[in-house]
Amino acid sequence: MAITYEYIKTCKQSGARLGRVHTPHGTIETPAFMPVGTQATVKTMSPEELKAMDAHIILSNTYHLFLRPGHDIVKGAGGLHKFMNWDRPILTDSGGFQVFSLSEMRKITEEGVEFRSHLNGDKLFISPEKSIEIQNALGADIIMAFDECPPYPAEHSYAKHSLERTTRWAERCLKAHARPEEQGLFAIVQGGMYEDLRKQSAAELTSMNFPGYAIGGLSVGEPKPLMFEVLDYTVPLLPADKPRYLMGVGSPDALVEGAIRGIDMFDCVLPTRIARNGTVMTSQGRMIARNAKYADDYGPLDPECSCYTCSNYSRAYIRHLLKADETFGIRLTTYHNLHFLLELMRQVREAIRQDRLLDFRDEFFERYGIDENSKGF
Repeated sequence: MAITYEYIKTCKQSGARLGRVHTPHGTIETPAFMPVGTQATVKTMSPEELKAMDAHIILSNTYHLFLRPGHDIVKGAGGLHKFMNWDRPILTDSGGFQVFSLSEMRKITEEGVEFRSHLNGDKLFISPEKSIEIQNALGADIIMAFDECPPYPAEHSYAKHSLERTTRWAERCLKAHARPEEQGLFAIVQGGMYEDLRKQSAAELTSMNFPGYAIGGLSVGEPKPLMFEVLDYTVPLLPADKPRYLMGVGSPDALVEGAIRGIDMFDCVLPTRIARNGTVMTSQGRMIARNAKYADDYGPLDPECSCYTCSNYSRAYIRHLLKADETFGIRLTTYHNLHFLLELMRQVREAIRQDRLLDFRDEFFERYGIDENSKGF
């Protein structure tokens, strides 16, 4: 099997777990945050910089790479790892979320999804088999089953119909998967915000014995407390001897709370997206580096941070670059945000090792300015 999970220990205080996911391109220490490289690049960052901040794995997007440059071109380069010069693990999503977000431009059938390219309007089609064909060609270590991601809110009947289709599609993905010894195929548990449907989805998918399981359909607009409630009853339904992946979640509070609930892997565009707007995460909370009050502030973005940005550049300089629309400013804020979340997860792993993750959460939330009524970020 291409993917194996090594359990190390459970935090006595919180129930969070420490582990390792072993892949053909290396080991991922978990709980882990995965930077998102949508189009075979993490925006503005080089692979060398990602390694310097100790990113164990990155994520790329099947939908976007299918449209441009095309999976055959990536395959011709020797696969995604060689194409983008990244020799550590890669995960590719199925393309499903992007296709379903094109609500005005797509049609769902049992066979798959017909949609129009957001680039040029061309009519295209992705089925479970096509998604796996693309991902087999891309060559990522972890690939995802093609699923239907229901909107929030969704009626119970819609969510039930959707998850049952996701189950049928997952079975088709398993049959279509041509490289099971080299790529681990993860299934995605759906079911909206309904406990009975999450139980149904988890039972159906775990019976198929996938190498790992993701929880999809969260962080789609629902309140944070509702997301945590769904995790509370969904995570225990997943096999303890396999990786658990919470898709599309990356705010600092959700990473910590997700780890407490037994999640091993997270991904989100949040740190790179907000960096492009000049917003950074610091040990004292969110900071908008473009604000005028930093014009003559010669301190680092975060005095407690040891990243390349904070070790070398001031708030005043970074604000100047952002106001002048200089790309280097976005590179610096992006570097810092990614380093911040990767360092946060390192601290989470250490807190689990020391059986004090709940204490760590309380200390971190107090400094970061998060309370139980807060939406986090």
